Amino acid sequence: MTRREFETIVKDVLRELPKEFKDKLQNIDIVIEEELDMEAVKRLGLGAKGRLLGLYQGIPLKDRTHYYGMVMPDKITLYKQNIERSCEAGESDIHEEIKHVIQHEIAHHFGISDKRLKDLGIY
Repeated sequence: MTRREFETIVKDVLRELPKEFKDKLQNIDIVIEEELDMEAVKRLGLGAKGRLLGLYQGIPLKDRTHYYGMVMPDKITLYKQNIERSCEAGESDIHEEIKHVIQHEIAHHFGISDKRLKDLGIY
């Protein structure tokens, strides 16, 4: 899949988000990286062994105080090759996989942990 095709799907998924979520996204960028930077994974202590599909980096909304300001945007990174590989394995449609990854990382932006997502049955 070309980068442009991937970007188009990402834009479609973002347009499809419910308005109540889009309205609450604050100071956040969504970027696409071709592949995972293993040095960054090690530095962040993620231990994902190259299978990471997306990553949220920033200060979740629930943790922001009145001192929050003049900061770089939070960042959601989508790892294109890992997402494509997970779909090639027959696990899911690329659109649905990108949608799942974006929703998962937005949940982190709202301050929802992986454990809480599991408890809610999202996985």
